[in-house]
Amino acid sequence: MSVIRSLLAATVATIATVGYAQAQKPLDKVKVALAKSVSNGAMLIAVERGYFKEAGIDVEMQDIDTAADALSLVAQGQLQIVGAGVSAGYFNAVDRGLPVTITISRVAFPAGHNLMIRPDLKDEIKSMKDMKGRNIASNGPGSISTYEIGKMLEPHGLTLNDVNIKIFPFPQYAVAFANKAVDAGLVIPPWTLSYEKQGIALPFGDADKLVPGPVTISVNFANTDWLAKNTDVANRFYLAYLKGGRDWCQGYHGAPVRNEIIDLLIKSKVETRREVLDGFWTARPVDGRVDEKSILDVQKFYLEQKMIKKTFPIEKLVDYSFVDWATKQLPKFELANKDSKLDGCK
Repeated sequence: MSVIRSLLAATVATIATVGYAQAQKPLDKVKVALAKSVSNGAMLIAVERGYFKEAGIDVEMQDIDTAADALSLVAQGQLQIVGAGVSAGYFNAVDRGLPVTITISRVAFPAGHNLMIRPDLKDEIKSMKDMKGRNIASNGPGSISTYEIGKMLEPHGLTLNDVNIKIFPFPQYAVAFANKAVDAGLVIPPWTLSYEKQGIALPFGDADKLVPGPVTISVNFANTDWLAKNTDVANRFYLAYLKGGRDWCQGYHGAPVRNEIIDLLIKSKVETRREVLDGFWTARPVDGRVDEKSILDVQKFYLEQKMIKKTFPIEKLVDYSFVDWATKQLPKFELANKDSKLDGCK
C-alpha cells in the first residue's frame, strides 16, 4: 500500500512540475503595428481580456499613420504583422517578391467612412461633380481612402486626375480643414462624428452607399517567412485575435461589452469623448475572411491608376489558413443582442 501511495505521490508531483513548467514557459512575442482607428478595439479587448496571454502570446503594439509606413518593416522582419488599409504598396510588394501576405480582414463595409467637406463650402459643393479641381485629403498615396474617393467620382464622369489628392495622416485632417488646405477629405470613425459635432467638416458622401461593395477596407499584412517558421504561434495569435473580433462584433450590435471596448479606446487615446466613440462602429467579418471581389477590384483600380504594374490572383494575395484554423477552434458565433438589425459583423 505504501508503494502505491509513493507512486501516486510521485505522479502528482510530476504532473505539478510539468504544469508549473508550462505555466512558466515564456510567452511568444509578436510585434504588431496598427493605424490608429476605432477598429483597433478588437485587438485592445483581446489583450485586456487575456486572450493573447491564454494563447501564450505577448503582443507588442505600436502606432503607424499608414500601411506604407510599416509594410517595409514587415517585409524586413522587424514587425510580424501590420493592421492597415489595403494599399497599392501591398500589391507592389507582392510584385517585388517581398515576404508579405494578407491574413485577415479587420474592417469591412459598413465602415462609416464619409467624404466630408468644409462647412464654408456647403453652398458651393452641391454634387460630386463639384469636386472637380478640389483639394481632397487622403491618408496616403495609393491608400484605400484614395480608392474610395476614385470610386465615388467615377459615376459622375470624374477621375482622380480631375481632383488634387493631398496626403495627411488622419489625425491631421482637422488642421487641414481649419487651414483650408483641403476642400474635402475621406474621413473615418471616430473623426466622422467628432468633425460634424465640432463644425470642422460636414458629411457629404457616404462611402457605404456610394462605393460599390461590399468592400474590405483594412486587413492584417504579415511576414510570410515568419508565418512559415512560426505556424503554431501564428495560429494561436489569430485564435486570440478572432476572439477579440467576436467581442467587437457583439459590441457593434449593442452587447454590454461595447462599454468595455469604449473604455479601452479612450485609454489608448484613439478618441477621448465617450459620446463620439459610442457612435458608429466599423463592421468586420466574424470569420476574418476578406471579400475576394473587393480585393481584386481594389487591385484593378490601382492598376488603372498606374499605381501598380501588374495584378495577381487572390490565392497569391491572401492566406486564409490561420483564420480558418482559428475559426474551427471556436463555437458557432451567435449574437448576444438578438434584436439588432444592423448589417455586418455577423
